[in-house]
Amino acid sequence: MTARQVELITIGDELLLGFTVDTNAAHISRVLAAEGIDVARRTTIGDSASVIAGAVSEALSRTGSVITTGGLGPTSDDLTRPAIAELFGRKLRLDEAMLADLEARWRSRFPDGRFPASNRTQAEVPDGAKILVNRHGTAPGLWLEDDAGRWVAMLPGVPREMRGILREELLPLLEKRLGSGKTVVLSRTLRTTGIAESAISELLGARFFADSGLGEIPLAYLPGVAGVDLRVTMKGMPRSAAKPLLDAAIVKLRSRVEAYAYGEDEADMAEIVLEQCRQRGFRLSVAESCTGGMLGERLTSVPGASDVFLGGIIAYDNQVKLDALGVSAAGLEQFGAVSERIAIEMARGALNAFRADVALSITGIAGPGGGTPEKPIGLIWVGIAGPETAARRFHVGGDRAEIRQRGTQAALEMLRRALNNR
Repeated sequence: MTARQVELITIGDELLLGFTVDTNAAHISRVLAAEGIDVARRTTIGDSASVIAGAVSEALSRTGSVITTGGLGPTSDDLTRPAIAELFGRKLRLDEAMLADLEARWRSRFPDGRFPASNRTQAEVPDGAKILVNRHGTAPGLWLEDDAGRWVAMLPGVPREMRGILREELLPLLEKRLGSGKTVVLSRTLRTTGIAESAISELLGARFFADSGLGEIPLAYLPGVAGVDLRVTMKGMPRSAAKPLLDAAIVKLRSRVEAYAYGEDEADMAEIVLEQCRQRGFRLSVAESCTGGMLGERLTSVPGASDVFLGGIIAYDNQVKLDALGVSAAGLEQFGAVSERIAIEMARGALNAFRADVALSITGIAGPGGGTPEKPIGLIWVGIAGPETAARRFHVGGDRAEIRQRGTQAALEMLRRALNNR
């Protein structure tokens, strides 16, 4: 492989129909970029032998380097292996050692079951192919190369299996072909919340890095339901040169948007809040109305949350607010469930019910109905009780799912700031 470019082809009717989200291509692109390998093109195709062969042939003519995912299983729609073998003019032959390994794995999982005859196809290997061992499932990966040095690496479509083979088998193989002294594509991301993309752009200006003395460094704005990610990327230079520039760029960027930045790269707000509570010796509880348990789900998704998070109450109906959280009937009557008063009372109720040190509450109107001019769809009130007691009004956009997601992010951010005394 002389050029550090590959094409990715993800295979599966379920991807084209939208029933399965293609996370494989995104993961492979990120991993290859860190190794200095550019992804020239990404293509998604269906489970058709002729379509697979055509797409791979076209990709080989452009870059000579192709990675596919999907179509290596034992069923009738798994056509990647035979289609690419035929394209290369290679016959499929049964690998007895691989077959024995597949049978042993099957019997370890299903000791009383018969090894399906269809699984034998997973042990069929094109002549001259290198087996990429799958230690995480049954479908092995394959590396097939022609006399001109053009190659195809076939990986399974199951994300866990694909990632294992990519890390353990394919990357070391590519490293040998690339040799030493390669350039890299490195990125770092600063995560922000509570500020719009346009507002950050105005805050930074068009030439932020150049005006900071760092030169022309690419900056991407990546808005999402959790906030706006700011991604800085360096290409075409050795890692030793790219990393210090990235570090300096992130420091400059953080200094400008410090009020809204909560972490880097894959940082999760729930994990950050839990760690802040842990450092202070605080135990946390929650009370939720419109988010229906989403806040508790985000917290309990973090490994080790149990030493901080005590539990929550989903008080969707007003009677539950009264009975389980001790919210006042007079407050509900006068201010309504979506109000500053009730948000504070819900937080206090969760604090007392779990004997926590700090508690969060969320109440709001997620839509698509139920809004009024005074209380529109997307109105969220977040309450905190504990070392301090406060409530804050948010008005977020989106559909019902996005409003609920943005509501939980706003609640966690409010608690993060409170714990930082900001």
